[in-house]
Amino acid sequence: MIDTFLRHEFWLSLEYLPIAEQIGATWLFPLINSLHVLGICFMLGTLLMLDLRVAGIVAMRYSIAQLNRDFLPLIWLSFLLAIVTGVALFITRASAHVLNPAFQWKMLLMLIAAGNMIFFHYYHRQHQDSHTASSRLPAKLVVSGFLSLFLWVGVTLAGRWMGHIV
Repeated sequence: MIDTFLRHEFWLSLEYLPIAEQIGATWLFPLINSLHVLGICFMLGTLLMLDLRVAGIVAMRYSIAQLNRDFLPLIWLSFLLAIVTGVALFITRASAHVLNPAFQWKMLLMLIAAGNMIFFHYYHRQHQDSHTASSRLPAKLVVSGFLSLFLWVGVTLAGRWMGHIV
């Protein structure tokens, strides 16, 4: 049943959209691909700083709230750039991408990362009064920070492998 869904004509119809054909057949593809990589780099760079603080490894003199205030806007802007450019790249070969195991892993890891982020923000808000700038966070949040790092590295690697796994 899943195989039928993955081969559904819907995915193929995305490839025949005029915008998908324009992207896939012109200089737009490498431009969008470059913007996608830059979005991922900016997101991972800022997320790295936040996650390493959450994990208790660096920047212990800063509170999580302060780093959230400084880094979350850039993380979200970079993530939005990566999503928009990722969708633009996806539609050029949608029917092949949905069958690609690396793409499937990438989407799964992104979903898990989103769940981890929701957990972190919910749990942190519930306990933020007990956190000072230099205090160590509860173990659940530390694990969430490490998990975030590993998940986003996995998303990035799966994205790279998409072009090499059929």
